[in-house]
Order: sequence, then structure tokens, then C-alpha cells
Amino acid sequence: MDRPLTRERGYDVSSHSRTYLALPLKTGASCGNLDCMKAIDKKTVQHVAHLARLEFDESQLELYSSQLASILSYIDKLNEIDTSSTQPTSHPLASLKNVFRSDAPKPSLAPDEALSNAPAKDGNFFVVPPVIEGK
Repeated sequence: MDRPLTRERGYDVSSHSRTYLALPLKTGASCGNLDCMKAIDKKTVQHVAHLARLEFDESQLELYSSQLASILSYIDKLNEIDTSSTQPTSHPLASLKNVFRSDAPKPSLAPDEALSNAPAKDGNFFVVPPVIEGK
């Protein structure tokens, strides 16, 4: 049995809902921010792909590792922004509100009126081409 991946062995192990993701840590990296996650290399992408039961070829591993590194770099830039004076919101335009009409029952169309423009009908039903293959 393999020894578990731990911080002492150079891995940051984050758990969520019994799914474990181990990312190699840089030497001296702290996990208080995203510095420890900058070490996204092909091996890390391959590990995550294995957990997700995906197979990538060498060019895809290279592409995804560079894209993930770019995304994490951008997140680091966002973390540099001073948001201490910004109130938390659930939406950037919190002052907007949806206007809903009341949900009141109304009379529906009669079957003949609803089917009046149907290209094909069978009794009170629309006839449509099959969409499930093999049927």
C-alpha cells in the first residue's frame, strides 16, 4: 500500500466530498494563497486526468498545464486587488431585481386551436419525427 500524500511529503492534499486532489508543492510555498498551486505541470494534469478518468496525449497535457498555469497566474493578479472597502455581494448588480408576473391560472387553448398549424397530428397530439436513434 502506498504511503498517503501529505504536506510532509511535499504535497498539498485538499479534500472535498471524499475526493482527494494532491498537488505538488514548490519548496517554501505556503498554501495561504495560490502560490502552492503554481506548480501545475504535465504530471499534475495527468494525475487530475487520471482521477477524472480522462486520457490525454502529450500535446494535450502540455496545453492544459500551460492553460491552468495561466489561469492561476490571473487569479494571483486578482488577489492583488484591494477589496477591503468593497461590500460582499451575491451578484455584481445587486440593485437589480427580477420582475415576475403573478402566477395566475388562465384558460388554455382548445385542442383544435392548439393543433391548427401543426404539420401533422394524431387526434389531440402533435406528430413529430423520432429523435431517439434506433427507434
